[in-house]
Amino acid sequence: MSDRCLAAPLLHRGPAAALLALLACLLGAGIARGDAPPAVGALAPSFSLPDQSGKVHSLADYKGQWVVLYFYPKDGTPGCTTEACEFRDNIFAFRAQGIVVLGISLDDVDSHRKFATEQHLPFPLLSDATKDAARRYGVLTKFAFLFDMTRRETFVIDPQGRIAKRYADVDPKEHSRTVLADVRALKAQSAPKT
Repeated sequence: MSDRCLAAPLLHRGPAAALLALLACLLGAGIARGDAPPAVGALAPSFSLPDQSGKVHSLADYKGQWVVLYFYPKDGTPGCTTEACEFRDNIFAFRAQGIVVLGISLDDVDSHRKFATEQHLPFPLLSDATKDAARRYGVLTKFAFLFDMTRRETFVIDPQGRIAKRYADVDPKEHSRTVLADVRALKAQSAPKT
């Protein structure tokens, strides 16, 4: 991982925003929880969300493909930057396996554009400004009773659109490699036996 990924841009948003973002990232979870996440084997909740360039992505667009859908709290915070850069650094391995990587947070399109540009992220960051996807995936939370954010959770969605695996306890530094290994194993299990 490059050094610039560790140097998350916090202060340009002001000291109060930087402090709240840092606290959110350090804690990684809020206090209040929303709906329950979908269970492994359940149909993945649908969504249609814009990415950092304004292009709308729907889950239906990826039917027939393996999808890694990772929710993260806030653009530009240390843990979120580490996690995004780890996916970036492994993107060719994901693509070689035919796996799509999508990141989602409540940040707006402009914030995603800036974050993706600063960190050279080659995959879509989806803006869930309405919080609907976060609610439907059960990851919406309220941080310190101050503002809504998403918990750091990941869902692997199989080619039939079902939840194949859920990660509720995510280590940003190791997560990308863990997910890649797990999806390879899931693909091998689901491959037709000859």
